[in-house]
Amino acid sequence: MPKIIFLPHEELCPEGAALEAQDGETVLDVALRNGIGIEHACEKVCACTTCHVYIREGMDSLNEIEENEDDMLDKAWGLDPDSRLSCQARLDGEDLVVEIPKYSINHAKENH
Repeated sequence: MPKIIFLPHEELCPEGAALEAQDGETVLDVALRNGIGIEHACEKVCACTTCHVYIREGMDSLNEIEENEDDMLDKAWGLDPDSRLSCQARLDGEDLVVEIPKYSINHAKENH
């Protein structure tokens, strides 16, 4: 069973977290199930970039990035080579280390 280690984030998980996950789950679903409120303005349909995260370790074990996600990522704040949309990044047996960016392109927080 893979684990996701979320690095500390000032607002969403100040202490960081190590969470159990199931193969096939998205990074976003694991975070939300455990009380880490990553923004997801489009309700997980890959139509925005508010759930953008950095996969600091374990990127090679995730599902391949699809064209729609790749196109959306071009609009993300602070894009880097480790960027993925957490609603699209599915686990496949390996542990991950995830960093949640300090900012997103969303000007107002969504209340989910």
